Amino acid sequence: QVQLVESGGGLVQAGDSLRLSCAASGSAVSAYLIGWFRQAPGKEREFVAAISRSGSNTLYADSVKGRFTISRDNAKNTVDLQMNSLEPEDTAVYYCAAKDGWTPALAMGVPRMYRYWGQGTQVTVSS
Repeated sequence: QVQLVESGGGLVQAGDSLRLSCAASGSAVSAYLIGWFRQAPGKEREFVAAISRSGSNTLYADSVKGRFTISRDNAKNTVDLQMNSLEPEDTAVYYCAAKDGWTPALAMGVPRMYRYWGQGTQVTVSS
C-alpha cells in the first residue's frame, strides 16, 4: 500500500498563491491515479483536480480551472497542486488521494474510486 502526506497549506490573502505537495511513501506515486479533494466545514467533500498515472491526462473542477495546476514529480515521489489567484471560497482542508489500476477518464473525479487518503492540510484565504 501507499501512504500519503499533504503539505504546503497556510493562511494567505485573496489573490495570493500556494503550492501544495502530496508526498507518497511505501510505493511509487507513478503507480497511482492521484486526486486532490477539499472539504470546508459543514460541506461535502469536493473534487478539485486529478492526474493519471502517466501524467498525460488531467481533470479539473470548473471552479478551479485556469487557476490551479496539478503535476507529477516522480523524482521526488510527489504530486503537486499549484494554486493561483486564491479566493476566500477556496478555504478548506485539502486532501490528496490515490487509486491503483486503470481508471477511465470519466471516473477520475469520483471520490469513492480512491482507496488511499492523506490526513489533509488546511488552506485559509482571507478577503
